[in-house]
Amino acid sequence: MPDETDRLIVITGGPGSGKTSLIEALAATGRAVRPEAGRTIIRDQQAIGGRGLPWVDPVLFAELMLAADLHSHAEALTGRGEVFFDRGIPDIAGYLMLCGLAIPESVEQAARQLRYRPTVFIAPPWRGIFTQDAERKQDFAEAERTYAVMAEIYPRYGYGLVQLPRASVSERVAFVLDHGLAAY
Repeated sequence: MPDETDRLIVITGGPGSGKTSLIEALAATGRAVRPEAGRTIIRDQQAIGGRGLPWVDPVLFAELMLAADLHSHAEALTGRGEVFFDRGIPDIAGYLMLCGLAIPESVEQAARQLRYRPTVFIAPPWRGIFTQDAERKQDFAEAERTYAVMAEIYPRYGYGLVQLPRASVSERVAFVLDHGLAAY
């Protein structure tokens, strides 16, 4: 019998690799999704002149992401069926590693205890779709470094990775849905 967290499915990767477009397309098919915490936090912090921005206070930004992801994970467990996450808690550890910062015990503990499906989808860097915007200030080289860190951090927490194809959004949706997903 599958574990209750097997229905929580993470899509990770570097910025600008099509994760959010894939999540939005999955939502359009009626699937339950959880948005990336980072973008929401950046918008909120910019709106109030807050310090919890990755380019102002990366540690505070990580703490805010952890709080949001803890809530998102708990909320997903109250429902039924598969839930697709635009990043998971291990992404916070990867972010801190990318910044050259220590991973606090709170992040370490959350990443080890609050689980998702053991197989995580990872979107590779893709120059053809990469763009910057008000929340995504990273350049393509940083997107590549982020991908490499996520490819390292998820296995450290016991997850296997399946690389998404560089394909249209609809083809990526089909790939995810065809990749051994069972109805819950």
